[in-house]
Amino acid sequence: MFYDHQSIEKKWQNFWKENQTYKTENATEKPKFYVLDMFPYPSGAGLHVGHPLGYIASDIYARYKRHQGFNVLHPIGYDSFGLPAEQYAIQTGQHPAITTEENITRYEEQLRKIGFSFDWSREVRTSDPSYYRWTQWIFLQLFNSWYNKTTDKAEPIGELISRFETQGTSGLSAVQNDALNFTAEEWKNASELDKQDILLNYRLAYRAETTVNWCPALGTVLANDEVKDGKSERGGYPVFQKKMMQWSMRISAYSERLLQGLEKLDWPQPLKDSQEYWIGKSQGALVDFEVLTPSSDSESTEQNENVQVRVFTTRPDTIFGATFLVLAPENPLVKNLTTEAQTEEIQKYIEETSKKTERDRMADVKNVSGAFTGSYATNPFTQEKMPVYISDYVLMGYGTGAVMAVPAHDERDHRFAKKFGLPIVNVIENTIDIQEASYDSKDSVCVNSDFLNGLNYEDAKSLIIAEIEKKNIGEGTINYRQRDAIFSRQRYWGEPVPIYYKDGMPYALPISALPLELPEVEKYLPTEDGDPPLGNAKNFAWDEKNQKVVSTGLIDDETVFPLELSTMPGWAGSSWYFLRYMDPENNAVFAAKNLTDYWEQVDLYIGGSEHATGHLLYSRFWTMFLKDRGFISHEEPFKKLINQGMILGMSAFVKRVEGTNQFVSKSLSKDYQVQKIHVDVSLLKGTTDELDLEKFKAWRPEFSEAEFILEEGKYICEREVEKMSKSKYNVVNPDDICEEYGADCLRLYEMFLGPLEQSKPWNTQGLSGVYGFLKKFYNLYFKEDEFLISEEEPTKEEYKILHTLIKKVVNDIDNFSFNTSVSQFMIAVNELQKTKTNKRKILEPLAIILSPYAPHVAEELWSKLGHDETIEFAPFPTFDEKYLVEDEIAYPVSFNGKMRFKLNLAADLGVTEIQQAVLADARTQEYLQGNNPKKVIIVPKKIINIVL
Repeated sequence: MFYDHQSIEKKWQNFWKENQTYKTENATEKPKFYVLDMFPYPSGAGLHVGHPLGYIASDIYARYKRHQGFNVLHPIGYDSFGLPAEQYAIQTGQHPAITTEENITRYEEQLRKIGFSFDWSREVRTSDPSYYRWTQWIFLQLFNSWYNKTTDKAEPIGELISRFETQGTSGLSAVQNDALNFTAEEWKNASELDKQDILLNYRLAYRAETTVNWCPALGTVLANDEVKDGKSERGGYPVFQKKMMQWSMRISAYSERLLQGLEKLDWPQPLKDSQEYWIGKSQGALVDFEVLTPSSDSESTEQNENVQVRVFTTRPDTIFGATFLVLAPENPLVKNLTTEAQTEEIQKYIEETSKKTERDRMADVKNVSGAFTGSYATNPFTQEKMPVYISDYVLMGYGTGAVMAVPAHDERDHRFAKKFGLPIVNVIENTIDIQEASYDSKDSVCVNSDFLNGLNYEDAKSLIIAEIEKKNIGEGTINYRQRDAIFSRQRYWGEPVPIYYKDGMPYALPISALPLELPEVEKYLPTEDGDPPLGNAKNFAWDEKNQKVVSTGLIDDETVFPLELSTMPGWAGSSWYFLRYMDPENNAVFAAKNLTDYWEQVDLYIGGSEHATGHLLYSRFWTMFLKDRGFISHEEPFKKLINQGMILGMSAFVKRVEGTNQFVSKSLSKDYQVQKIHVDVSLLKGTTDELDLEKFKAWRPEFSEAEFILEEGKYICEREVEKMSKSKYNVVNPDDICEEYGADCLRLYEMFLGPLEQSKPWNTQGLSGVYGFLKKFYNLYFKEDEFLISEEEPTKEEYKILHTLIKKVVNDIDNFSFNTSVSQFMIAVNELQKTKTNKRKILEPLAIILSPYAPHVAEELWSKLGHDETIEFAPFPTFDEKYLVEDEIAYPVSFNGKMRFKLNLAADLGVTEIQQAVLADARTQEYLQGNNPKKVIIVPKKIINIVL
């Protein structure tokens, strides 16, 4: 029977859409299971065959769980705010909403064509006002919350205000920017402006001056993962470090909980390691170094009682070897410590550092640089004078932005000391050694001080911290590398921040004003004054009296005030979207509590490892916050997470003879000086490596007059496996695959390529083998052109084939080993084809087993088998061990170790019975020739060996 995949797949895709087959009910007695993919950003390029890999895997699992009787939530949506749409708007003038809508339409067409079982009725889009209304609402909850270290959770800011009114800061333990101390009376007497300024010190969403990645060409702040090698990932523009007033999220308050929570998660260990490193917990001490300021008329120095440099160190026991201090160039103390003579050098160095991202500075471990401030400090234990430098290897965001340099025991400090001719004191030996240093003293014994003499690392560390606290020059503490997350972006296409400004102080818009919608603007670039693009809006001011958005021309700073002009970052909407899927139509709350309690965590989340310290960390933070405030009941968003690998493209290259317009075929190119040029894989003939010369000449104008040096009349391209990318012209469109081979073939082939977590190369030629398997499977149900199913009882062999498959597939799906399941399908179909099986009791469960992988053909055959309902909810076949128990064993019978024939015997025979049976066999008697055997060796169910 002809397997018409095109008509079959269109038929069932229409059926699923019309009948809303995959629409999930919230009220059911079935156990729940929540399967989720990291939702896509809808780019104009659409999907290539690498994109659906994770979606196919999650879809197989979702369908399997439905077969098992679970109420499965498997939604889809779009992360639809983002820089690409805005850049396109700048270039073309087309509103990003139009571009985004077109791209989403394209994505949905492609996703439906591949046959995913998404509940499309729950679709969300982060750029839809009905969605970002709740993103803004969550922001306001963060703005109106503080972190109580005593209860170890976020609490309403109103409770903090009540505390201030009754007891000031007495007994307060809170996460804050600056340590503040005031009485209840002082709070009551403070002005409204001062009160708001104080509260900003505690809010979980706050505004402060922060060093950011500033890209002038894009006119916006960029996240670390949007910057590569000092340039923007989008467009490759230079990025500089710049101090700006920015909104930040106090994720640092959750550092310890985020760290401890990793232990409960079923996530890949490398991903958990990434988050643990990013959070960067370390124990040590804060130590204050008194600064000496040079006098104006000589090189002598005197104590400056007003200036201290506070450092954080994980090795306070090495303080005896600290010979200089190093500050981050951004440290505010640099201005106070820089002498007039050093000002020019310091400014020049700061400017150079601004061109590097923090990631670049961390990565460059060998090249040290710096500048001397002209100031000195005193080592509180040795009383030695220590010069104070700045260097880009010290980061403002870690610790205090200053380090005590111990060059004998730290590689970077050692390189720095060698470069600037600074002393290197070996703590262990208490000697100065300019030439050599031992970097690792973790297990060494400190002998340079009476009270540390002979102690190991841990004991020395504890004692020196106690001494630091006794001297009142610092304290033992725990530090985290993780910094608060910069939240504002100077872009247009993002969520407006629901804040207005009165007397320069931020105030929250009322909840009734949400959503604060993006205003229309004439251009998407920053204003002439350097304000973000929202500064171009004519209708974007807040009328406090009438509680509405009005014209910016009405701003009088009395009743009408300016609104925040920055927008939220891309991660805002993606930090909670998994909750909105639970209740997407609710206009009263972001999600009803009974539904978040029902669906709880995402049971299976599939997505890329590149989001380890971005989306995945922020989602955990927001989930913990929402639990603290009682809006949800679970602490972590994603129970189990799998990072899918990458499907690599098979690039094609032509080789141009240098200095000519001649192109030489692959095997002949060794005789020429050639330049390799990527060529679009669509220009190859069929599934071969042969270039279609006419198509190539028509591809780009510069190739229209190309000449070719052929081998056997053909031009053969060189092939190479690379990342699939438009720039490499190796992208394969899934629409083309679905048209030629079908969506079921695409789904099976992507799983067949290899383990889900690994990267693997795409090879279109491999599709024909999988397509051949589908045709074989389909034709099991037909005799020539007639659908023919027998009601006969299957044979034992047929049951064995089926239950071997069930056992393998169940185990593979449970372990996400989808590639080996596809292999077992092929084996089973080949075996059933040989036995000419057409029994209902075999082929009906076979269709169910295959349906998660190839749902279209399974639905078609299920319908032909006489079922009116979809196959989707049919119970998954149950494995029965009895069908794999052998009744007979085919024993190989050997004589003096050489196998001569096989003897079929009942599997339950004992050794004596086996020996009697083999000796009675006529073939045995023929080999014995009337003699008795010297020995008969029997291994039950394995072998028989007769020694003559």
